[in-house]
Amino acid sequence: MKTNVGGIDRALRIALGGALILLGLLAGLTGLAKWAALVVGAVLVLTALARICPAYALFGISTCGRR
Repeated sequence: MKTNVGGIDRALRIALGGALILLGLLAGLTGLAKWAALVVGAVLVLTALARICPAYALFGISTCGRR
């Protein structure tokens, strides 16, 4: 699969994903809110680390810039 997550996008995904994971673990959330924060946070961090976003690929979006 072709890389489609650029540098700024990657940094924002890591920051927001990490914040959501911490929110889910430390903020006292329960039930669906806790699991939603953890899952969304994990997906953001994993897509940033892999530099591939399946949703971007589906819609033909790339934040990598020109090559």
